[in-house]
Amino acid sequence: MTITQSQRALETKNGLGAYAAPKTMTPSHSTDDALPLTGHENLTTIQSYLLAEERRHEGASGNFTWVLSAISLAAKFISAKVRRGALVDALGTMSTENVQGEVQQRLDVIANEALLRCLGRRSGVAIVASEENEEPLLVESNCNGKRPYVVLFDPLDGSSNIDVCGGIGTIFSILRHDRRAESAEGSVLQRGLEQSAAGYILYGPQTTLVLTTGNGVQQFVLDPELGQFLLTNDNLRIPQANKSYSVNEAYTSAFPQPYQEYLSWAHGEGYSSRYVGAMVADVHRTLLKGGVFLYPPTERAPQGKLRLMYEANPMAMIIEQAGGLACAGTERILEIEPTALHQRCSVILGSTEEVERVTSRLQHG
Repeated sequence: MTITQSQRALETKNGLGAYAAPKTMTPSHSTDDALPLTGHENLTTIQSYLLAEERRHEGASGNFTWVLSAISLAAKFISAKVRRGALVDALGTMSTENVQGEVQQRLDVIANEALLRCLGRRSGVAIVASEENEEPLLVESNCNGKRPYVVLFDPLDGSSNIDVCGGIGTIFSILRHDRRAESAEGSVLQRGLEQSAAGYILYGPQTTLVLTTGNGVQQFVLDPELGQFLLTNDNLRIPQANKSYSVNEAYTSAFPQPYQEYLSWAHGEGYSSRYVGAMVADVHRTLLKGGVFLYPPTERAPQGKLRLMYEANPMAMIIEQAGGLACAGTERILEIEPTALHQRCSVILGSTEEVERVTSRLQHG
């Protein structure tokens, strides 16, 4: 039995796959009519959605679906740890630092290990790279076309919010493995335009998974009773404008002058400020409500602070697929040629009109 067949068999066994219509159903009846008690229930899982998408691509091997399935499994595990927190001794700091020189939280390490384990054991993964680790991990060196994907991730964005029950999340990016590259890092260093998929998981009042495979943006919410991510929106679109911005204004005096001028203008125009302190949470609000998310360069971080490969590229792909814009200064994020695995950049993303209000000042500043 193939992986895809086994997935379909599991969904059929669990009653979560596509419903097979009774033989007595006539074309004039809808599925909902034939299922009066459950026809209104949402049973479109992320697995069944991905399998349906897979059928649209002739010659698909099922590896791509298998990779995304591994990410959703890790997300469920992380969500459970986040939800129970102190009850399972998952909070607090470790005595170790990550490659960025940041003190690691226990949940940072738990999330990182969960993703490495789930992805490292899945067919279809050639390389995994974590923001927490200095070098990418080569899962399979002899690919022969059988393990074609590279997965990058920030296992737990917003670590400072962990102990105070604030919003935190996971960000991921999927690329095609470049077998011509001389090293694992060489295969990873691709422009954001080359991404096959990108997404994030927000662990909040609900555990929400937002995904793009280059065909719009979909949203799934984890149903704790079923233990499944269910499709809640198959075409998320960001509003073209909203008088709202998200930025850490404590550093305003260290921002370049055009950013300061924009913020002063926004104050005068009655804009609202919304800032959680976790990119996933702030971008999610911006995606749903509109507005602009800003992470400008500062005197101490002149290139910006967010990681291009782990944060900026996947978020830029999502926002653009939803109809918005994503820039690093005046440059389109997805067109930046990466030179280092942990390269940093500034970020401006969100509603088209709101992003342009910022970038126009940078162009004339």
